[in-house]
Amino acid sequence: MGKKRQHLEVNPVALAAIVERTRGGALSDQDFATLKAAMDTLTFLTAELQAKETSIDRLRRMLFGTYTEKTRTVLKEGRQSAATKAGTKTDAPAPGHGRNGAAAYLGAKRQKVAHASVGSGDACQGCLKGKVYPLQEPAVLVRVTGMAPLGATVWECDRLRCNLCGEVYTAQAPEEVGQEKYDETAVGMTGMLKYGAGLPFNRIEKLQAGMGIPLPAATQWELVEGGAKKLEPVFDELINQAAQAKVLHNDDTTMKVLALSKEQVEAAAAGEPLDRTGVFTSGIIAQTSDEHPIALFFTGRQHAGENLADILKRRSAELTAPIQMCDALSANASGEFEAILANCLSHARRGFVDVAGHFPAECKYVLEALREVYRIDAAARRDGLSPADRLSLHKEKSGAVMKDLEAWLEQQFLERKVEPNSGLGQAIAYMRKHWLKLTLFLREEGAPLDNNLCYAARGITEAMPDPTLCRVAVGSSRRARWGAVDICAA
Repeated sequence: MGKKRQHLEVNPVALAAIVERTRGGALSDQDFATLKAAMDTLTFLTAELQAKETSIDRLRRMLFGTYTEKTRTVLKEGRQSAATKAGTKTDAPAPGHGRNGAAAYLGAKRQKVAHASVGSGDACQGCLKGKVYPLQEPAVLVRVTGMAPLGATVWECDRLRCNLCGEVYTAQAPEEVGQEKYDETAVGMTGMLKYGAGLPFNRIEKLQAGMGIPLPAATQWELVEGGAKKLEPVFDELINQAAQAKVLHNDDTTMKVLALSKEQVEAAAAGEPLDRTGVFTSGIIAQTSDEHPIALFFTGRQHAGENLADILKRRSAELTAPIQMCDALSANASGEFEAILANCLSHARRGFVDVAGHFPAECKYVLEALREVYRIDAAARRDGLSPADRLSLHKEKSGAVMKDLEAWLEQQFLERKVEPNSGLGQAIAYMRKHWLKLTLFLREEGAPLDNNLCYAARGITEAMPDPTLCRVAVGSSRRARWGAVDICAA
């Protein structure tokens, strides 16, 4: 640690005046001290931004969102299409930006329209000789209409009263009306809006009010709470199945606290120390033997490792230790329960991505080596290789790549080519320290390369191989208020 830095408040106007005075000759002692302090601050901040995690690129991503970390983008590799290389220009749209076809509207109502004047077997009105027969594919038109997320029907049952005795006769409501004001679809939609789309209850309330179908926030909570209790057995069974999985991914993210609990307020008022004030959301993904991943979410004071330990308490004693994939943070470890720990190769790779602008040649070597390993793994998944065959493929092809990379990392420090405290030095040190856990895929069947299932910015289910086949369970911070959604039925 260096000597303690003294803070000097510098007025930008005064600093600009000092710079102007440099034109006239030597500076006064006071001006020199002020200008030197400003330059020292600039030098210190530049060094910190290069060496620490708060790099300019990371700060930009925090402010304006993430961008792709593909190797060709990080290394700014040029990419030309075959048409461009040949000197021609193509106006083909970028993939993923086209309009949705009629087949994409799985939830739409299907309405058949018969021809008004021509039927099957009728004479052709054009040539007057042949007969017309229906085609297999109809002409398709898609019309999208707007409506409130939750609709309502007002049933007006006729009432009649006798003018003599006053007896009132009320029409019997149709059977589909039911006894409850809010049916199961209303409960399910409210839960999907809140926990699936991330819409706050108050925002849903305003939207519904604007559509003329009022739905107070308090009512929404009551609906979701009641529905979650009915689904709790499903959630418990998902935990039981997840506990038996061969591979489990886990990671944490902080949860914004809108209000302190009653216990926290009382403890703070009494001046009592709190063991843990943070609230975290843990994502745990279990790769089950039936190839239907299970994603579990826990929100509360426990870290991901503690939540994973609670799940592993339900693991059958006859099973071998599972593979646990996470980054190297100690809070992700499962503690007392035995697991074969694997660390995320993508997490280690990101250290080189962050400093690629300052160390382009060195980072290019690392990123290209890892790109080759990911290409091999992608080929194994594309060909549908079994875990044993995938392991053999990685041993045969990825093993040599990773061995060369390991030797290169060691060489950088042994030959003093890299300053250990620099951003590149810290990325190399991290990878060397956790090398065995980062390369578990070379020794263990089924070991994944990374923890990207938990890192996916657009939600865990979107990162899975087939989101329509995965099962998702969600829970609140209160154990009695769990919900579950089986996407298999969607």
